Amino acid sequence: MSFKSKLKEIRDDITTTFSMGKLQRNRTNRRGRAYIAPELGGGSELLSELIEEQSPWANLPPELLQDVIKRVEGSETSWPGRRDVVACASVCTSWREITKAVVKTPEQCGCITFPISLKQPGPRDAPIQCFIKRERATSTYHLYLGLSPALSGDMSKLLLAAKKIRKATSTDFRISFVGSDFCQTSNTYAGKLRSNFLGTKFTIYDSQPPCPGLKSNCKLQQKVRSIQVSPGVPARNFNVATVSYELNVLRTRGPRRMHCIVHSIPISAIQEGGVAPTPLEFNNPGDEQSPSLSASKIKQPLIDFISTSRAESSDSICSKMDPLVLKNKAPRWHEQLQCWCLNFKGRVTVASVKNFQLVAAVEPCQNVPVEEQEKVILQFGKIGKDIFTMDYRYPLSAFQAFAICLSSFDTKPACE
Repeated sequence: MSFKSKLKEIRDDITTTFSMGKLQRNRTNRRGRAYIAPELGGGSELLSELIEEQSPWANLPPELLQDVIKRVEGSETSWPGRRDVVACASVCTSWREITKAVVKTPEQCGCITFPISLKQPGPRDAPIQCFIKRERATSTYHLYLGLSPALSGDMSKLLLAAKKIRKATSTDFRISFVGSDFCQTSNTYAGKLRSNFLGTKFTIYDSQPPCPGLKSNCKLQQKVRSIQVSPGVPARNFNVATVSYELNVLRTRGPRRMHCIVHSIPISAIQEGGVAPTPLEFNNPGDEQSPSLSASKIKQPLIDFISTSRAESSDSICSKMDPLVLKNKAPRWHEQLQCWCLNFKGRVTVASVKNFQLVAAVEPCQNVPVEEQEKVILQFGKIGKDIFTMDYRYPLSAFQAFAICLSSFDTKPACE
């Protein structure tokens, strides 16, 4: 029996088990609201135990199981075949733990497998190629894994989705792992992008806290914001980056000029031997609840932190913990075409003010190799009506790259 037939049998077993659990819940619900059912703690744990008991695949020896999953993971390197790897992680707890240990991060293998992969840095050698589809009627944006809609077709994989929400003084882009639920209290909520009134400055918020080494500043800022909005709601928005566009009212400075500061990634990530923060799993929002303190008591520590950090920076101008700064690559003027041009290596085919390439903006004292300074970390451009390509690489994640590209969609009359 081949691996694919085995995986099909595994998926059938999982589907049967879930159907049995759903049928049992429906029978319970039909008894009416007056019926009192015994309280069962941990529904997900109960379901996992049910799968382990009924699945014949749960009792495989660990050595054999690890070899099987390694072969499946090595043979399926792209979607939709990558679903077989996800199916292995859905069998039971033992299968899930071994699959998580076998599957590497996008930085190591260049593949996106689980939702957490969208919060992990991209590969170092070659960028991950994606495209964005804009739905004008619903003000939504969908990020797909693939070269383009024409080349990928039904083979493309939805990675993230965003919905544009206009407010009186700002604009929000709520980012979700699915294309149908953009509520901030949902488990599918990934983060958001918020602009100022003029659309010249954007703040990227992540639903997950940054790594411990860079967590204190972001966490304090979020506590102030969460208390101002709703004191009883757990903090789920952490400031991880800001995107700024230079003013160009008279249109004398050429194309748009971007400046992006990624607070959650230190400059040491692109230095020789550096490593970018890589989350391995999602944190429970309940673990990051903010205490019931007044806003005035929270703001003072934040000011102290900023003043302390500035005092430390005066002693050491360049630090390994300085945030990563990105700038747009300067285009060149083409005399024959009479326009500004960039080499997108065939990934962008339509001239647009939204097209850009981001590279690292470094200081000489930061000791960043020349090849790292010349690498295009993120590029974004138009290829058709409401179709745009997005290619990103280390140290940015798919979520961070998507949020930066969303800032290009907002109207900026003062910048162009």
